[in-house]
Amino acid sequence: MMKLGRTILSATLAVSLAACGGGDSNGGNFAGGGGGGVGGGGTCSLSERQDWALSVLQEWYLFPTLLDTSVNKANFNDLQSYIDALVAPARAQNRDRFFTYITSIEEENRLINSGSNAGFGIRLIYDTVNNRVFVAEAFENAPAFPQGFDRGTELLQINGQTVSSLMASGGPSAVSQALGPSDPGVTRSFVIQNGGVQSSVTVTKAEYGLDPVSDRYGVVVLNDGTEDVGYINLRTFIVQDAGPQLRDAFQQFRNQGIDKVILDLRYNGGGLVSVAELLGDLMADGLEGQIFSETKLRPSKASEESTDLFANQPEQIGVTKLAIIGRGGTASASELVTNSFIPYLGANIALVGDNTFGKPVGQFAFDRSACDDRLRAVTFRTVNADGQGDYYDGLASVMPNTCRAADDIFTQFGDPNEASISVALDFLAGRTCTPISGKDDTIQARGAERVLLQPKRPNVAQWENPGLY
Repeated sequence: MMKLGRTILSATLAVSLAACGGGDSNGGNFAGGGGGGVGGGGTCSLSERQDWALSVLQEWYLFPTLLDTSVNKANFNDLQSYIDALVAPARAQNRDRFFTYITSIEEENRLINSGSNAGFGIRLIYDTVNNRVFVAEAFENAPAFPQGFDRGTELLQINGQTVSSLMASGGPSAVSQALGPSDPGVTRSFVIQNGGVQSSVTVTKAEYGLDPVSDRYGVVVLNDGTEDVGYINLRTFIVQDAGPQLRDAFQQFRNQGIDKVILDLRYNGGGLVSVAELLGDLMADGLEGQIFSETKLRPSKASEESTDLFANQPEQIGVTKLAIIGRGGTASASELVTNSFIPYLGANIALVGDNTFGKPVGQFAFDRSACDDRLRAVTFRTVNADGQGDYYDGLASVMPNTCRAADDIFTQFGDPNEASISVALDFLAGRTCTPISGKDDTIQARGAERVLLQPKRPNVAQWENPGLY
């Protein structure tokens, strides 16, 4: 059955629509909440900033009945704590798990436009039982990679303190604090272990650009035992350069006649809706003009609702079978793309790995430029062509197929022997797998495992790239 959209994504939303704190499709230049942005007037006192945030939320928040306007702003010493209190009823119902937040206009624009951020350039994961911390991923152009940090590296000491003692005394937050602020010039000494061999290294944080697709393993052609398969590891949707890199990858697949794909989104926390839409287009040859997703707002903003349609792209392929590798760090735009293909692929799509985060909502950007304040407020939710979009408990419960698989951090991405990739290849080839248990199989509900390390107050880059330091 043809699923025809009503209209193209409206221009007013295109300048600010984002999933998981992302941006627009025009270089990160925001007009603020589909026409609801705030300019740079007034002062930057905490009280005025609180009043501004409250007024935005009262007008635009997706869940108006779950906004606690009785909160006394005088009880809070910072803006984020006040915002957290305002949206606490939505958080209690699992609708807004700290998705509404204040950030920096300048920092977010730099991240979107060039991937620019400061840090060591490693994504960290910790063992919840054994109090061990490992590198899940290393960015090649960042300071830590040339010092021997890569996937599977274990952190044993930070500035003379053992990681085991930090975890025992203060948990993952103690490790996060020991790593220091995300400022250029911050230096830490480490004892690390690779393959049983320990070494002492010193690394200084610096500005670097997040590369959405690794040159080492980001695009690989594998074989599932029956035919060639295209593999893409997309680290983030937040950087605009992901678009050209995805086009190059799919052109390669198109040239080789590939129509089965593995999307490795296991740590991808989301980002720009425009990049998600492009990724959808690149897999949708033959679906042009049909519904990719529908954007839903609160009743008072229903006139801003829109439908995005699959569009033709010169590099696109017609995916016949799709395996999405996901885990607890897979959120927002990653889930949007996955959910959008369920109506079209049916039994030929699977979630491989573990249950995802569960974020079917997105944020608009509202700017108070005089204070460098950008309020990322939950203002919309997305549904697919079947009207399905309530996956607040993760995607496992709504996927036609799921395959449980481990995250083998000691085997590199792109390697067919890596646990999740191996199971994804099995699915694509028609071999059997063990399903993920579904709705109740969330990160919070399970026991021992590895979880991405995240500070209590993430910076701009960490909102979109969980575990990044």
